[in-house]
Amino acid sequence: QVQLVESGGGLVQPGGSLTLSCTASGDIPDRNVMSWYRQAPGKQRELVATIGRHGSASYDRDFEERFTISRDNLKRNTANLLAHNLRPEDTAVYFCYLYLVPTGQRYWGQGTQVTVSS
Repeated sequence: QVQLVESGGGLVQPGGSLTLSCTASGDIPDRNVMSWYRQAPGKQRELVATIGRHGSASYDRDFEERFTISRDNLKRNTANLLAHNLRPEDTAVYFCYLYLVPTGQRYWGQGTQVTVSS
């Protein structure tokens, strides 16, 4: 059973930063891709960034300047998302996503709330 556990959400002031973390556990092959999505109130879920097992990253153009995705070198199958210069419009539930390349299986985390407000 594959599980994703997200952490790091919370309340942050405009202009602030935070780091979200997602750890995947279970039977996970080395060939996998992890992503962060977000869903703001009343809006569709949207892709923020994606990272391969060995660190190759890509970003939606709207997020590449203020968001950085990375893999944790010490914790296998952990992906972090650093968000800085946050704006109220970044308020959303942020979801971790895991894609297993050999099987095509996909998994979602339960989400972590990020609220940007003064």
